[in-house]
Amino acid sequence: MVKLLLAGVEVSGRGRVDVRVADARIAEVGASLSRRAGERELDGRGGALLPGLHDHHLHLRSLAAARASVHAGPPAVQTEAQLVHALRAAAAAAAPGAWLRAVGYHDSVAGPLDRHRLDAIVPDRPVRVQERSGALWILNSAALRSCTPPHADGVERDAAGEPTGRLWRMDEWLREHVPRVPLDLRAISLEAAAAGLTGFTEATPGASRGELEDLDAWARDGVLLQRVHAMTGPAGANGLQPRAITLGPVKVVLDDDALPPFDALSALVADAHRRGQAVAVHCVTRVQLVLALSAFEAAGALPGDRIEHGALIGADVVPWLARLGLTVVTQPSFIAERGDRYRLDVEAGDVDDLYRCRTLLEAGVGVAAGSDAPFGALDPWAAMRAAVTRRTHAGATLGTHERVTPEQALALFLGRRDAPAQARRIAVGEPADLCLLAVARAGALGEPSAEHVRAVVIGGRLVHGSEDI
Repeated sequence: MVKLLLAGVEVSGRGRVDVRVADARIAEVGASLSRRAGERELDGRGGALLPGLHDHHLHLRSLAAARASVHAGPPAVQTEAQLVHALRAAAAAAAPGAWLRAVGYHDSVAGPLDRHRLDAIVPDRPVRVQERSGALWILNSAALRSCTPPHADGVERDAAGEPTGRLWRMDEWLREHVPRVPLDLRAISLEAAAAGLTGFTEATPGASRGELEDLDAWARDGVLLQRVHAMTGPAGANGLQPRAITLGPVKVVLDDDALPPFDALSALVADAHRRGQAVAVHCVTRVQLVLALSAFEAAGALPGDRIEHGALIGADVVPWLARLGLTVVTQPSFIAERGDRYRLDVEAGDVDDLYRCRTLLEAGVGVAAGSDAPFGALDPWAAMRAAVTRRTHAGATLGTHERVTPEQALALFLGRRDAPAQARRIAVGEPADLCLLAVARAGALGEPSAEHVRAVVIGGRLVHGSEDI
């Protein structure tokens, strides 16, 4: 049994206390606790002790794959010349005939890509490039010849019926037909721990039983240190009873070009609820949000039901969200990472509705945050800064009225995995998933940074921090 005594830590902004950990839970909180036999003592030095941070929306496989890929978009690649250089340099370094995988592309770099434009850059090996949203892959001619896409709705074709190389929402098909990249999930887990993250919600849509089994194995074998809460496909987990991960809501992705009939979406929500499973609906447009809210209205909302992203939420639907009791899991970091593009691409009347936060909280809507990594940076502290300042990379401010306090920004990452808007506490009986900072709470909130993270405990075990801490 793991036994720890964290001595002299600041809890909830109050004076110093000691926190005892036993059998993976907080066993005691008090002043001047005596060290017991077999107990390891960590000197907190007055640093704040927080519940471990939880990223409520990310994509672990895609994140690991992105780390093994060429980055083809902002901020590293911002011009066509830079794109050409990045792809050709990677092609020159790769083994003959090996596939080239690139991620993060945005049309602002060089306009829409198709197979012909990719052929002009790298003609002699298969290349696939993922657009920044994750919904679109662009393949060059060598790649198309290698995997031959089917006659499916997601395959864009030209006037002659030939594939343009643009494949929409065909990740599942691609996984079965193109070579896989090596996934260093251990490196991802260690990086996340260094940022204070003790939990992940895996939000990839359409997760198969095999993919859930892989997640469970990685968590069971210690490849992933964090606690993992995994969303499932519409059919649930197909009878899987995982040992090391927990199962979350059904993930539903809405796409304006292929919206499901209202009755079908309502039935899907109702069916998940009958199994006792909540539903998380991906909504990035006004139309998607209204359809999702209507479906929840018809089926009846269940505690744990969520709106993912909430990229555009009009003021008129905020009371509707509150009445249904839905939680919005949003990405304030996108204001910092993508805000300058939003200023150019988003209609002026929509800018104030982007990634709302304060308005939702004031209306009583539960709000939590995730990185959406790899489509956003895996850094909860950067997201907190963005939630507080609403400042873009170039220094502009978007949606000043949506700024939140530093405490509110921190709370976005302190929620429970099955109730993201319900904050965890340092209290007896709570899981010993803890983040010890090198500074007091006020100092960390005044300047949010992963550099403040001094030690991280998951399940009572020290997973980040030097042995002599």
